Amino acid sequence: MKFYDGAAPNPRRVRIFLAEKGVEVPTERLDIPKNEARSPAFLKKNSLGAVPVLELDDGTIITESVAICRYFEELYPDPPLFGADAVERAKVEMWNRRIEIEIMTNIGAVALHTFDFFKDRVMQVPAYAEAQRETSMKKLAWLDGELADGRPYLTGDRFSVADITGMTASMIAGFVGIEIPEELSNLRRWDDRLRSRPSWDA
Repeated sequence: MKFYDGAAPNPRRVRIFLAEKGVEVPTERLDIPKNEARSPAFLKKNSLGAVPVLELDDGTIITESVAICRYFEELYPDPPLFGADAVERAKVEMWNRRIEIEIMTNIGAVALHTFDFFKDRVMQVPAYAEAQRETSMKKLAWLDGELADGRPYLTGDRFSVADITGMTASMIAGFVGIEIPEELSNLRRWDDRLRSRPSWDA
C-alpha cells in the first residue's frame, strides 16, 4: 500500500484522518508546484492529475479524499469518524456535504481565481473571487448560527470526518485571508477546538 500525498487541502484531509486513527501508511509526497502529479506515470494512477491517491498492494487505485478515508474507516473502525450508528452516519454525511458545498467550495474559489499557481489551470475571474469572498463571509455567519446550541462538534459530542473537512476549510481560509469575525463566537469556539487537536499539524 502507498499513499500519494502533496501540499494541498485534500491530501491534508486524509493525513488528519489517519492521524486521528493512529494509522501510519507508506507515503510518497509529490511536488505539486513541479507538476509531479501530472507526469505521464502518475496520470496512469489518476487521470485528473491530482492527489490524494491510495494504491493498494494488488494495484487497486482509490482517489478522492473522502473515498480514501472511507476505505480506512472500514479497516480501522475505531474511533468511528463516519458515525457509530445509522442516525450518526447520516448526520456525518449531511454535515460533511454542507461544509464541502457551503464553506469549502466558496473559500476554495477565492484561491482558484487569485493565486498565480492556478492561472494555467483555470480561467481566472478576479471578480468572481471577490464575490465568493463575500459569499464565504455570509456562509460563516450561517455556520455560526448552526453552532449556537453549544455542541462541541458538527454532529454533536463526537468528532467526525465532517470536522476534518472543516479543519481543511479553515486552513484554506487562512491562505486567502478570510478570518472569522470576532462576533461569530460560536464558530470561533469550534475552530479553536479543532486547532487544538494534535491532528491539526498532520
